[in-house]
Amino acid sequence: MVRELLLGPKRFKDLLAVLPAMGSNRLGDRLKTLQAAGVVARRTLPPPAGVNVYELTESGQQRRPAIYCLGAWGAQLPVPDSIDPDTARAELIAFGLAGTSPPELSAELGETYQFEVGDECFHVQATQGVVTAHSGPAPVAADLLVECDLQTFIALATGELSPPRAVRRGLARIRGEPALFARAFNVLNFSGFARKFELVPAT
Repeated sequence: MVRELLLGPKRFKDLLAVLPAMGSNRLGDRLKTLQAAGVVARRTLPPPAGVNVYELTESGQQRRPAIYCLGAWGAQLPVPDSIDPDTARAELIAFGLAGTSPPELSAELGETYQFEVGDECFHVQATQGVVTAHSGPAPVAADLLVECDLQTFIALATGELSPPRAVRRGLARIRGEPALFARAFNVLNFSGFARKFELVPAT
């Protein structure tokens, strides 16, 4: 749940949608526990939304490095031959890659990339050495919009497919400069994630 809230504030039903195995009762209990611990806070968005959302407090945000480390551990597990589209989420891949992107790759940037991967929509901000991923569309017009499927997004992130080739083959559609597309997947690249945590094959 903390991982989901690191992507941004979410309504109860949004959390339930991405954590269906918890069930509404267990999810409600867990949120109350985290609120009591000062990790999560509940607030009402201003009009016209006017809905209640849950978000991490400053204390909750401090869990970010631990979540990244868990992702690094998971990255060492054997990769399945195929990806289950019902469980795999591009925004979670972007979350891990954004948080471990080497600062020098975005030190002089101030850009926002929005991705529409299948039914998912999320955005990534790269600003002065800090890269973060967030659920939903960018709050202001993004510098780059990318539309592709999950397999293509993963191939771009792992470097198996280059941005120019993805466009040429019709696997990705972009709105923005081609140079921005290439830069986005220089910033969001698994090689940076692997270097950050010195990943080695599982034994």
